[in-house]
Amino acid sequence: MLIEMIENRIQLQKKAGGWEEAITLAMQPLLHEGFITRQYIDKTIESVIKNGPYIILLPGFAMPHTRPENGAVKTGMAFLNLKEPVTFPDGSQVSVLLALAAKDSDAHLDTMSELTDILMDDDLMERMFCAKKTEDIAEIFK
Repeated sequence: MLIEMIENRIQLQKKAGGWEEAITLAMQPLLHEGFITRQYIDKTIESVIKNGPYIILLPGFAMPHTRPENGAVKTGMAFLNLKEPVTFPDGSQVSVLLALAAKDSDAHLDTMSELTDILMDDDLMERMFCAKKTEDIAEIFK
């Protein structure tokens, strides 16, 4: 199910000028395909500024998202692996972002359960951070 959420929305080895640009880049495929509005990206960035980097789930890994009413149209995900990590305001460095759009508060719960299995697997996470091809990422999420 996870692969269906991100397929065709995997970006590798991109460069971002900062954490705000990294969030924007990660969410760009979701915006382009109508999963979110531009407001969703802006509200995610605003939320990190206001609430701190709550989107960082593990060292080096962030899941940018905000509340559904902030511009989520349908549920989906997009993956971004950066060439170089970006630094968040608290000093945390992130090089992998998995952008999440959820049309309502419950729409992504099954997906999060599957994602937790991946996040808890050190080997899969290492493969995620080192991926050079979209196929490598797709294999992790199958």
